Amino acid sequence: MRDPYTVLGVSKDTSAADLKKTYRKLAMKLHPDQNPGDDKVADKFKEVSAAYALLSDKNMKARFDRGEINADGSDKGFAGYRRQAGAGAGNPFGGAAGAAGGGGFGAGFDAEDLFSSLFGNKAKMQRPKAKTRRKGADKTYNISIDFLDAVLGTKKQVKLENGKTLNINTPVNVKEGQQIRLKGQGIASIGGGASGDALIEVHIKNHAFFNLKGNDIHMDLPITLDEAVLGGKVTVPTISGKIALNIPKSSSSGKIMRLKGKGATDTKSKKKGDQLVKLMIMLPKNDDAELEKSIKKWSTKNNHDDLKNIRKHLE
Repeated sequence: MRDPYTVLGVSKDTSAADLKKTYRKLAMKLHPDQNPGDDKVADKFKEVSAAYALLSDKNMKARFDRGEINADGSDKGFAGYRRQAGAGAGNPFGGAAGAAGGGGFGAGFDAEDLFSSLFGNKAKMQRPKAKTRRKGADKTYNISIDFLDAVLGTKKQVKLENGKTLNINTPVNVKEGQQIRLKGQGIASIGGGASGDALIEVHIKNHAFFNLKGNDIHMDLPITLDEAVLGGKVTVPTISGKIALNIPKSSSSGKIMRLKGKGATDTKSKKKGDQLVKLMIMLPKNDDAELEKSIKKWSTKNNHDDLKNIRKHLE
């Protein structure tokens, strides 16, 4: 073993605190966990640890400075050889030196034990983990579905980048831009790790007359003047089929009628929203002389006081 002062790069008068600081820095840099598979660095780590073990022991350091022991802690001269030989070891600088009382740092020296005792549990926690194989990247795909399919759920085919075709189920009441994750269907890992995921991003086509707000379905319902005045039954579409809606007499344009439970299903509570139908009075496109005559006759008999009072608030 080389001179311990040279190994650690310190002088004989280096303080114990600075000696420990120097060893910490070298040990963290040379530790096998930081350099997996590098036998040369592992041997150097053991050499640095052995050098610190000797110099951090006041008695051993004093004996080495006086020239009584070698760098590996074995005694110098014939006396050291005789003790080691008596212990059955043929090499005065081998692994039996320490066991024979010579204080050697041969094959029996465990640098890892010294590292653990010096750094403790904290060092074990901070010790770098073995590198894991990196997961492959995720891949995003876009699909477009009809409004009713988004509200009610549907099956959709998706062709992946690798040529594979998958049938996926879109959830009930899926939202615009919501992503469906398919585990392991993304980009393959270069390092042999797990593949990434496929992210299916949903985009919803507009409906001709339905509009979704929260879990409620909104729509405008055109009605005739006579339906508004006289009332009547009107067929109304819903996401689950057509129903008959009773229009009350004297219904103003803009009146909203609520159809309970005819909306979308809430994904958490599983409760259904409502359908809100807004009445919109539609007059004939072409002039209707008879209608105009009737309105004028009706208007002369009604002064519309209620309407005039409402308009005063707008002035």
